[in-house]
Amino acid sequence: MNAQPKLQANNIDEVLQAMTLEEKAKLLVGGANNFFATGAVVGGEADLVAGAAGTTPAIPRLGIPATVLTDGPAGVRIDPTRQGTDQTFYATAFPIGTCLASTWNTELVGKVGKAIGNETKEYRCDVILGPGMNLHRNPLCGRNFEYYSEDPLLTGWIAAAYINGVQAEGAGVSAKHFAVNSQETNRTSVDERVSQRAARELYLRGFEMAVRESNPWTIMASYNRINGIFSMGNHDLLTSILRDDWGYKGIVMTDWCGIREGLTTISEVHAGNDLMEPGQQAQIDEIIAGVKNGKLDMADVDRNVRRMLEYIVKTPSFNKYPASNKPDFKAHAAITRQSANEGIVLLKNNGALPWKDQSIKTVALFGEKSYDFLSGGTGSGCVHPPYVVDLLEGLKNVGISSSATLTDIYRKYVEYAKVKFQAERHPAKWFQSEMMGQQKYPEISINTICINNEVKTADAAIITIARQAGEGVDRDIATEFNLTPDEHQLILNTCNAFHAAGKPAIVVINSGSVIETASWKDYPDAIICAWQPGMEGGNSIADLLTGKVNPSGKLTMTWPVAATDHASTKDFPGMMDLYTFQTLQNYTNGVPNYDFTNHEEDIYVGYRYFDTFRKNVAFPFGFGLSYTTFNFSALKVKALKDKVQVTVTVKNTGSVSGKEVAQVYLRAPKGLLEKPMQELKGFAKTRELKPGESQTLTIDIPVRLLASFDEAGSRWLLEAGTYTFAVGNSSRDIALTAQLKLAEYTESVSNVLKPNVELKLLKQ
Repeated sequence: MNAQPKLQANNIDEVLQAMTLEEKAKLLVGGANNFFATGAVVGGEADLVAGAAGTTPAIPRLGIPATVLTDGPAGVRIDPTRQGTDQTFYATAFPIGTCLASTWNTELVGKVGKAIGNETKEYRCDVILGPGMNLHRNPLCGRNFEYYSEDPLLTGWIAAAYINGVQAEGAGVSAKHFAVNSQETNRTSVDERVSQRAARELYLRGFEMAVRESNPWTIMASYNRINGIFSMGNHDLLTSILRDDWGYKGIVMTDWCGIREGLTTISEVHAGNDLMEPGQQAQIDEIIAGVKNGKLDMADVDRNVRRMLEYIVKTPSFNKYPASNKPDFKAHAAITRQSANEGIVLLKNNGALPWKDQSIKTVALFGEKSYDFLSGGTGSGCVHPPYVVDLLEGLKNVGISSSATLTDIYRKYVEYAKVKFQAERHPAKWFQSEMMGQQKYPEISINTICINNEVKTADAAIITIARQAGEGVDRDIATEFNLTPDEHQLILNTCNAFHAAGKPAIVVINSGSVIETASWKDYPDAIICAWQPGMEGGNSIADLLTGKVNPSGKLTMTWPVAATDHASTKDFPGMMDLYTFQTLQNYTNGVPNYDFTNHEEDIYVGYRYFDTFRKNVAFPFGFGLSYTTFNFSALKVKALKDKVQVTVTVKNTGSVSGKEVAQVYLRAPKGLLEKPMQELKGFAKTRELKPGESQTLTIDIPVRLLASFDEAGSRWLLEAGTYTFAVGNSSRDIALTAQLKLAEYTESVSNVLKPNVELKLLKQ
């Protein structure tokens, strides 16, 4: 008898031929090693890495090892403790997606990716489930903190940098959630109804860029339906677009959904979903039965199995990487601190910052998250770090002390609130008990007598306003987008008291998502949007407060005056706790924004809407202040063979060193297709420029990224004409413009993903 082949990179076809139908079916179904799974597949691979999200099954007979998938994307999410050992398995908590993207620094994001890739393989994992690439369609989406931007091109470039960094380390990613995952309410079955144009230009464009520029090992299909069909069983999405149009070669996995009502495993395999997670025996049985009864083509099974084998031979597990379980926390802490330093956005400064020459020695810290800082969000994006530097500790590290009275009040309150939360949480809520991470507790009321006493001894005040969010639940307007009455009063009373004494008051926003600022932003002297900046957050904020670092972060989404200003808000659901396990008796098929969401705003998402329709905003897309000033000059635009090259000189005209971002927006002539007023098409960040120093930036923009989607012709179309290239440091602060005549460009694609209903689309 011939010896069984053992899997190698160069004998995949031989191994595929040697596999039984049962082995093939098994390889397409995950190993079910976490609390999501019911009816779990039996196998030793389930215990490879405690707390990892899932596995692919091992087939020892053919030398096929199990591979391990771990949650992300802000760092490796595994259990920090394990049975049988006193060792801890903490992971570096890097800045969340909004903070990372706000750096506008792809080189730096690549370094973060490399560090995360290193920790992935050092902890014996193969793939980190990230980056999160869905758009910020609306500020109320509960999972925006994991995502990068309201703009698809910025999303694509940041994601590609992250992916290339991770995969340069020999670990893989799973770009998610593919696609149009725009809300958390009823996320497992909501029908996202969207035009072909909006789908192509907005919700798919970032994924397309990532596929073309970084070739992610895996892509994760989203939970939701798109135009009536579940993403994980959507042949239009997973084959026609992803593979036929874009040329994707990696594997597609489901999100952690198991068996879905109204969807068969057979249809998922046929659609091009290669891996069913977390995996159930019934799915294996269905694949086997489907082949035997003719409902599933063996060619589809073999195609998917081949892709799985091509994935496996790239993994650390297959290549027997000697995982140390000891990442270099010191080196990675430096990277997370630098990325937070560049991602934090200075929203307001009347000259109160930076604090230099020890002018500020004692600070009154208000807000419970000054003492229990949120390094990241909850849910699968939560990381268990070895420590989190809060604002109290960060200031102490730069020689600034805090009020003893306030510190005592807030620390005792935080301790009480944590105990109370644990005692009151519902035992049936896995979302609370397993994945909540750091919590946001209600603010306590600090009266004016206490505040006035603080004015006597403190040189300045800091008020931290925090918001927490996570998967499964969207945000509400009254208490999560808007400030609560207590928070509003705290800002007003503190600013008034400290200003009366001639002392500054600063607001720090510790939130992964946009909040309302218009009603209170005139009160403080400065506003710092720190996002959720990872485990070194307190140090990063102290770096900016004291001028050790000059802020250079820029917003990657519009901050509206009110949440209802977004065109998409009327089609966005109200907040609903999906994890009470109560039957939803009040909801039947056809409930708007629950069973389905109509994307009536079409292509007018974010700044595309606000700029085109001339709506007032609190802070525009691309906005961010610095401690210095910059000048843009010598703008040149020229057409090359397959790209447009933009060059611009940026000069530091101020008195301190700093970095600036040049943002390139395209304004199209009137033509066949309706267009937004302008669209971001490129950007570049300078190095650290000394006062008086200049740098000429070169920004290459592929012509295909200038095109819009023409539904009638099922093609990308750049109409011939004279286009305006506008360069500035936000969508509403344009310094220079230049015009360029461009020839027509077309690119035909599959005519798929059509809406299943007629949509009343927003028009200019």
